[in-house]
Amino acid sequence: ILSFNCKLPPEIKTSPPECIWKSKTLLGEGTLWVNRLNSIFFVDIKKKKIFILNTKNYKKKIIKVNKEIGFLSHIKKNIFMLGLKGELRIVDLKNKKSIKSIFIEEDKPLNRLNDGKTDPKGRLWFGSMDNLERKVEHGSLYCLEKNFELTKVDSNYMITNGPAFIDEKNFYHTDSGKKTIYKIKIDNNLNIIRKNIFKKFSKSEGSPDGMTINRLNNLWVCHFGGACISVFNKKGKKIHKIKLPAKNITNCTFGGSKNSNLYITTALKDLKKGDIKKYHLSGSLFKIKTNTKGILSKPFSV
Repeated sequence: ILSFNCKLPPEIKTSPPECIWKSKTLLGEGTLWVNRLNSIFFVDIKKKKIFILNTKNYKKKIIKVNKEIGFLSHIKKNIFMLGLKGELRIVDLKNKKSIKSIFIEEDKPLNRLNDGKTDPKGRLWFGSMDNLERKVEHGSLYCLEKNFELTKVDSNYMITNGPAFIDEKNFYHTDSGKKTIYKIKIDNNLNIIRKNIFKKFSKSEGSPDGMTINRLNNLWVCHFGGACISVFNKKGKKIHKIKLPAKNITNCTFGGSKNSNLYITTALKDLKKGDIKKYHLSGSLFKIKTNTKGILSKPFSV
């Protein structure tokens, strides 16, 4: 008699969503947990603001910038890389001094940077998109290495979102305009070896937006226009769903002292009066407790 001891992965459990900041973000994005600062960072792209919430003492801080901001990435101490319209800028957020600027897509003045994350090697990946959100494929995916060498890895995107890294050669990346999540494999020279459709959303599901991965390599995807987060296993099967009291769910990341809380941004953008009445906490930052853990994001290694 053969006996197989197949250990099934634990079932995902999540608490009800808790609104921890009624930030009224027009287009909340760019969630970033910085462990050393006990803080969750996020942005409002359209209002050109960085929000900082210290989860130990619950102190809140808002920093205004002079351009639309899609994301920020930690470097060290109070030094961050900001993904701005047409520019990557290294800034000391404590004294607001600019340290370095790298201009992006100067030939595309109507583009802006959208979502950005670091990979397990500490390289910064980010996407661009048409700022007017026309149905044009003007967006690209870039990788910035520690010597500031910039590589265009992929192109022809409408709205870039993600990426979320499985390891240093495999990751997910989204075109929200096409309602499609791709699974991409690269080689040592950042060339794409394989690019497959991982998931395509139907009209009723909204559009896939920001996303993150937990330690079991499940993909947590925000639904813009869908009022929820879906969790998919590596085969693309939906294994969990989190409903939220906001319609446009934009970005999420794990954080907290045990790296088991999920922090979620939302957006008021494009909502009608009826939507705001139904989803009255739209534009807020939410926290959800989970029975799983995320992967701590690496600082951008300069």
